[in-house]
Amino acid sequence: MITTPELIGSLTANLTPVRRLRPPVIRAFSWLLLAALVLVLLSISQGIRPDIAQRLHESDFAINAVATLATGVLATIAAFMISLPDRTQWWVLLPVPTTVVWLTNTGYQCLTHWVAFDPSSVTFGETARCFATLVLTSLPLSLAMLIMLRYAAWLRPTLVTLMGSLAVAAITATALSLLHAFDATLMILFWNLGTAGLVVGLGAIMSWRLAPQTTPRLRST
Repeated sequence: MITTPELIGSLTANLTPVRRLRPPVIRAFSWLLLAALVLVLLSISQGIRPDIAQRLHESDFAINAVATLATGVLATIAAFMISLPDRTQWWVLLPVPTTVVWLTNTGYQCLTHWVAFDPSSVTFGETARCFATLVLTSLPLSLAMLIMLRYAAWLRPTLVTLMGSLAVAAITATALSLLHAFDATLMILFWNLGTAGLVVGLGAIMSWRLAPQTTPRLRST
């Protein structure tokens, strides 16, 4: 008959060490480096908008640009922080101030400039290029975020998904403000946060459908 120490030894003989995740801040800045690389490549391929120097001297544009970029950075840190079980979920409040500034400033510009807006100035080609930039920015960054959080995100799937989507949306808005004159903040938010809501909703439906099957098993054990 095998003894307890021998049983433990046989069970642990062929175990491989678990590779620990790097600190969340390091992984967050690794993702931000990827985002910076995407922005540089898009700037090289499409070119920065010609009036960027003039627009940066305008207070509303400068504040919006800083708030948008800061939202992307802080939401990224929050997403990686709350993906770990030993970190408080209050990290979701980290990007709230900059997000409020970003959306408030965007809403204010929409209210003050909508009268002067000329629909004929927005051509189909510019809209198509804007949407292409949106896809080329958000798609690789979303996939990278999903891969980097694939093991830890399921602890708090809703919060992690929303923070990750907010980070991608903010970085995408930063790219569009640098490359295109067309302000597509609402389209960006609908694209990224709408996708996040869809993912969260599908996850909730799947977990609800699986619950009746798993509950009897848990009760039987």
